[in-house]
Amino acid sequence: MFTLGIDYGTNSVRALVVRCADGAELGSAIVNYPSGHQGILLDPKDHHLARQHPGDYLFGLEKSVKAALAQAKKTKGFDAKKVVGLGVDTTGSSPIPVDRRNRALALDPKFKNNLHAQCWLWKDHTSHREAAQITALAAQHRPQFIAKCGNTYSSEWWWSKLWHCLTVAPKVFDAAYSWVELCDWIPSVLAGVTDPVQVKRGICAAGHKALYSDEWGGLPDKEFLALLDPKLAALRDRLYTKAYDASESAGTLGAEWAKKLGLPAGIPIAIGEFDVHYGAIGCGVTEGTLVKVIGTSTCDCGVVSADKTVADIPGICGIVKGAILPGYYGIEAGQSAVGDIFKWYVEGVLADVKLHAVLTAEAGKLKPGQSGLLALDWNNGNRTILVDQLLTGLLVGQTLYTTKAEIYRALIEATAFGARAIIERIREYGVPIDRVVCAGGIAEKNAVLMQIYADVTGCTMLVAGSSQACALGSAVSAAVLAGAHPDFATAQKKMTRLKKVAYKPKAASRKVYDRLYAQYRVLHDSFGGLDKSADLSRVMKELLAIKEAARA
Repeated sequence: MFTLGIDYGTNSVRALVVRCADGAELGSAIVNYPSGHQGILLDPKDHHLARQHPGDYLFGLEKSVKAALAQAKKTKGFDAKKVVGLGVDTTGSSPIPVDRRNRALALDPKFKNNLHAQCWLWKDHTSHREAAQITALAAQHRPQFIAKCGNTYSSEWWWSKLWHCLTVAPKVFDAAYSWVELCDWIPSVLAGVTDPVQVKRGICAAGHKALYSDEWGGLPDKEFLALLDPKLAALRDRLYTKAYDASESAGTLGAEWAKKLGLPAGIPIAIGEFDVHYGAIGCGVTEGTLVKVIGTSTCDCGVVSADKTVADIPGICGIVKGAILPGYYGIEAGQSAVGDIFKWYVEGVLADVKLHAVLTAEAGKLKPGQSGLLALDWNNGNRTILVDQLLTGLLVGQTLYTTKAEIYRALIEATAFGARAIIERIREYGVPIDRVVCAGGIAEKNAVLMQIYADVTGCTMLVAGSSQACALGSAVSAAVLAGAHPDFATAQKKMTRLKKVAYKPKAASRKVYDRLYAQYRVLHDSFGGLDKSADLSRVMKELLAIKEAARA
C-alpha cells in the first residue's frame, strides 16, 4: 500500500508518494507558485502585506501529484490504484475568503486582481492593530481565550486577518460567505465539498490560530466577537462548530479530482494540519522531542500526553489538545524569519545568490565571538516569545573592518539565540526537551548553521531522515487513517527515521556563546519591551571584550 503527502509551503507545493510498509519515498515533485514574486503577491506601499492566489494552489496540486505519481511508476510494484489515502499540510494561518459554493473568492473574475480577496498568507502582518485590540479585549473579557496562546494574539492569525479585511475591504468581506484555512480548504476541494459550513476543520488550525477550544464550546462566543465587530459575530454561524484531530478523516477523494490526478476515488483524505505539525510527525515526534522545521521561518513543535497537565506558557503560539498527534497536547512556537534573513542579506543586500555557499564556508572558519557582532533575528517581527510583529532587525558591533562573512555568521547566530530563547521558555514551564530534531533544506545542507545551533542552545541537533518531512508526516497520517498501520506510534516507527549525523555542543564554543547570549538577552529584553530599565551602554564594550578574547 502507498499514501500521498501534499505539502504547501510559502513558495511552492510538493507531492510525495510513500510506501506504507517502510516509508520509502518512491516519487516526489515540487511546483513553484506562478503568481507574484516567488509565489507571493506583494504591495510595494505596505511591506506587511503578503497574499497568494488560490488558483496557484490548484495548479500546483494537479501538476505536482501527477509528476510524483509518474516518478513512482518507475518503481517495480507501484500502481496508482494501490494508493490508499492522502494527506495535506499547509502554511498557516492562511485563511481564504470563499463563496457559498466553497469556491475561493479570488477565482471569481470580479476579484481576481483584488489583493484582499486572495489567501491571506501566514506572513501577512497587516492586521497588527487588530491583533493588539483582540489581545486587549480578550485580556479584559475572556482571559482564558489568550491564556492558551501565550497571552498575546498575533497578526499572523485567523481573527485579526478577518477583522482587518472587514476594516480595509468591506466589499470583499461582505462578498465572502465564509472563510476557510488553506489546510482545510484543499482537503475540502479534493473531497468535492461545495458548502463551506460542511468543510471538516482541523483542530490544529482552529486551536492554534482561531481561539477554538472544546472548553468554551468551540470558537469564541458571539458576545465576544461582537466586541470586535457585529459582522464577525454574524460570520460565526457560517464557519464551523466542531474541529477534529488526525484520528478523523476530512472526507474521501471525489470523482472529479480522482480523475484529474489519476487516483482511486473514495480513498480517505487525512484531516488538514499545518506543515510543521505534520512535519513533526514526519520527524518521529514523541514526548520529550522538540522538532524544528527550519525554512523561510522556523516552527518548533512538541507534544505532551493528554493525560498530563500542561501549564499555560506565556509567549508561545498555543497549547492545543490533538493539534499534532491524537491523544497529546500539541505545543507550538517559532521564529518569523530564519532562512528569509539569510536570503534578504545575500540576495537582497548583496544581490548575489551564489554567495550563500561562499559566505557559509567563510563564516565557518570564524570563531565564536571573533567578529564582535551581535544581531537580533526580528527582520520579520518576533513570533515567540514576544509575539510582536512590529519589531525589526538589529546589528550591533560593526566597525570599518567588518566583513560580509562576519555579518552572515552574526545573522546565523541571531537565529540560534532566538531558538535558545524558545527552548528556555518551554523548559521553564515544565515541558521536557530531551532531544532536538531538525528538518528542512537548511538543516540538511548547512553544517555550519547546525553546529552553531548546537553550541548556542547546548542541545545535540539531530536531522530528520526525509528531506520532505512535512509531506511525509501527511502521508503517515493518511496511512494510519487508511488502516495500513494501527496507530501513529507504529506508523512513525515504520515510516520515519533520522540521519546518522548528530551535531553535539562544543564546550569551548558554548562558553563564549553563553556570554554572547547574555548580551543578546539585554538587547532582546530592552528592545522587546520586557526591561525598560536595561543599560545598553555596556553591550558594545562587552562585544569588544569577547572579540579580543576570541582573537587572542
